[in-house]
Amino acid sequence: MRYPWQAYPQDTPSPKKEGSALDAYAQDIANLLPAFVQTTVVERDSLTLYVSAEGLEPVLLFLRDHSHARYGSLMELCGADYPTRASRFEVVYHLLSLTFGARIRVKVCTDEVSPVPSACGIYSAANWFEREAWDMYGIFFSNHPDLRRILTDYGFEGFALRKDFPLSGYTEVRYDEGQKRVVSEPLELSQEFRDYDFTSPWEQIESNPKS
Repeated sequence: MRYPWQAYPQDTPSPKKEGSALDAYAQDIANLLPAFVQTTVVERDSLTLYVSAEGLEPVLLFLRDHSHARYGSLMELCGADYPTRASRFEVVYHLLSLTFGARIRVKVCTDEVSPVPSACGIYSAANWFEREAWDMYGIFFSNHPDLRRILTDYGFEGFALRKDFPLSGYTEVRYDEGQKRVVSEPLELSQEFRDYDFTSPWEQIESNPKS
């Protein structure tokens, strides 16, 4: 298999650049992978690549393996929710190059039903990160070896970090020692929890008390 970056010019500047040099580096990547990189953003000496879901694997492989990139470590993978957008979710990959002491950010936009290719085969650290994004946002990663919830309780419904997730519900989940299992019960909140006294303590003191 011939990778699209095999013709990458060897005199291209390394990723640890600032200002116009970083802009040139971003443009070089965009020109090399035009089918995959949708746009590049350089802000405060930080480079972000927006890529299509189909181009995620080729872009990550390029950033990991090419001699002028060497982003060998996936430091973080997280989700972000923008409910007003058609593709409401952003999957954000934070990569680190120990060779050049540089960082880069890769973003993929998706919705509730469109899958994102799993990066587990490229970065093993993506395994738990992708499970967390699935658990919290409902972002589905295709070809993940074990995509299941990792933070919430058994039988949990919904995705807690979505912006439209309700802040309070009608049931609560707890571990029952007697039954030796997790049980779901109607939510019970005492009235004192909802009783707020906003009276200022200074209003209870008379300025001219009677003798």
